[in-house]
Amino acid sequence: MQVRAYLDDTYADEADTRVIAVGQRDGRPWAAVEHCLFHPQGGGQPADRGWLDDVEVVPVKDEQSGLVVTEGPELAVGQRVRARIDLRLRLAHAALHTAGHLVEAAGRSFGWELAGSNHFPGQARVEFTDPRADPRLADPGGREEVTAELRKVVAAAVDEDLPVTAETNEQGRRVVCLGALHAAPCGGTHVRSLGDLTDLVVPTVKVKKGRVRVSYSAAHGTR
Repeated sequence: MQVRAYLDDTYADEADTRVIAVGQRDGRPWAAVEHCLFHPQGGGQPADRGWLDDVEVVPVKDEQSGLVVTEGPELAVGQRVRARIDLRLRLAHAALHTAGHLVEAAGRSFGWELAGSNHFPGQARVEFTDPRADPRLADPGGREEVTAELRKVVAAAVDEDLPVTAETNEQGRRVVCLGALHAAPCGGTHVRSLGDLTDLVVPTVKVKKGRVRVSYSAAHGTR
């Protein structure tokens, strides 16, 4: 049984654990550890950078077994290892992912419907369809006006320092909540509360092929 510790505590960066499964993937050895700190790429979030003992590994989701496995050294079932992640990189990813949820919440307050998202550094954006066809989106001045209103929603939630929590719903899905503002199914890593976000920048929204694109950037602050 694998414990996906990265879902329980974003800030945990090392653990002593043991290998519970091994195999081959595309001709390379992989190992799955019991206490898994490693977030694999998925859900619009990049993979963690991590190590087993002193060897760097690449975490991926193995579709056959359903396990998060690490490609790298050849290990044996039952072997004890020390797992570590690059916490600085983890927190950068968590800040972007959480900020993406906040941007989604702000967009939904305009009546927009989520169409897609990407939380990768330098590419972070949330895209919406606009069922109300806000006429302000048709010209540059109107788009800047809408953007200013969206920024106010985002800034107010950060100032309020809404808690970021996760719960399991009746269908067994993990749902991430930003206080009472927003809730969405998600398997990503997140900050403890919105006050952890800093340098949250939302450039002017764009409209392309019937979608409203909200790009953004964010970082994890210290307090």
